[in-house]
Amino acid sequence: MTAEPVDRRRGPEAPKGRPTPKRSEAESNRRVRATVPADRKAAQKRAREARRIELARQREALAGGDERYLPLTHRGPVRKLCRDFIDSRFHFAEWFLPLAVTILVLSLFRNTSLQNLTLLLWLLMIVLIVGQSFFTAFRLRKLLNQRFPDQNLRGAVPYGLMRTLQMRRMRLPKPQVKRGAKV
Repeated sequence: MTAEPVDRRRGPEAPKGRPTPKRSEAESNRRVRATVPADRKAAQKRAREARRIELARQREALAGGDERYLPLTHRGPVRKLCRDFIDSRFHFAEWFLPLAVTILVLSLFRNTSLQNLTLLLWLLMIVLIVGQSFFTAFRLRKLLNQRFPDQNLRGAVPYGLMRTLQMRRMRLPKPQVKRGAKV
């Protein structure tokens, strides 16, 4: 039996592609990374300014739909397809919040027939939203599986359903397709 030769090369031709640094170099590099800035207030101010600039860039991207600067939760072709699918259709869930406020105001009146009407309206709205959500989730999942068969689609359908709960003009990123458009 012959043993496989072990590669014990040193220097630039080592398998890792670079020579092992000297101890003094490694220690000096470690000290440079571990040092605290001389002026903490200035460092915090710079960090705050950088964070503010990044958030402003993300807000602009949400308003304009620039894919490069969107927050991570909105990036990628899967999320874009979900947004376009939801934005191209009408959903009862868009009107949940305004209708809920209206029903709340109407329920404050002591008229029993008006209270019964608001209760019926509330029930009808919930049934419509739940029914349309199941239908939308089924169609969206089917479309995503067709277009992205071997990609991770985790969280895409709930992302789309949460978008249906927002009124169209309040959605971020802004809708890029018109209602009725083919997706």
